[in-house]
Amino acid sequence: MSGLLALDAGQTGIRLRWEHGQERLEGGAPGVLTDRPLMPQLAAAIGDFVTGHRLSPTVVGVGTSGLVTPEAAELLGLVSRHGIREVAVAHDATTSYLGALGDASGAVIAAGTGAVTLAVGATSVARVDGWGYLIGDAGSAYWIGRAGMDAAMRGFDGRGRLTPLTGRLQRLFPDLTAAYVELQSDGRKVSRIADFARVVDDLADSDPVAAGIMDAAAAELSESVFAGLRRVELMGAEPPRVCALGQVLRSTHVRERFTSYLRMQWPDLALAEPLGNALHGAALLANLGEDSPLAALVARAEL
Repeated sequence: MSGLLALDAGQTGIRLRWEHGQERLEGGAPGVLTDRPLMPQLAAAIGDFVTGHRLSPTVVGVGTSGLVTPEAAELLGLVSRHGIREVAVAHDATTSYLGALGDASGAVIAAGTGAVTLAVGATSVARVDGWGYLIGDAGSAYWIGRAGMDAAMRGFDGRGRLTPLTGRLQRLFPDLTAAYVELQSDGRKVSRIADFARVVDDLADSDPVAAGIMDAAAAELSESVFAGLRRVELMGAEPPRVCALGQVLRSTHVRERFTSYLRMQWPDLALAEPLGNALHGAALLANLGEDSPLAALVARAEL
């Protein structure tokens, strides 16, 4: 069956949704590995989904993390055998923005395994962070999980404050002296470390060490939003639209602190509720008007 296929591809998982008229079908796949070529991974997820459900979508919209140069032509070449004739590809910051605020000004921050902010002004766009777990993604689940594991090992060594994070890490790695070896050899180490952010959040109400990590994450995320808004000239007296997405920002601890930092600039600011999610944004890519500031961030290819 023809129609539109949308993908939201992150490091933890890929979400797919096919639409044709009133019909919809959703599925999932393992997350992308950002240290490997992305387009073959996306093509494999698309192929498995459409083949498994006997679909033949003609248009595909993709938002993915780990993207440097959107290779729409490469992806189209890999998936055209499935009947696909048009592909639109963008960084997941773009699709998160479109899904949350549509084609309007403001800022959207998405903090899951990674963290990225996109700010859109009247004529300009600013991306902040989303630079990956090695040199960026400040305040992300990976950032929190890594800080939590670091604090756990400091407690284990006697280099830092005693914290229940050590015991919680030991549940995952009974021999803590071998934990680093196991993680280094794990192809899914990024998502595995990011998962430890849940532990840090669980302990934040009772453990000062965990609370400090979550507070620092909120500060990092708010600074990314301020940086984006400054660059697109939305730091005026009127509060801009700001939407906060992702698992990290669903944490009560992080969300409350994050909001309080923004209210230092705009006391009346209220976070905007998202219009939809990144899958909705991916579905909008193919029809995004060329007069939109976001259009320059989308790569397209068609047969």
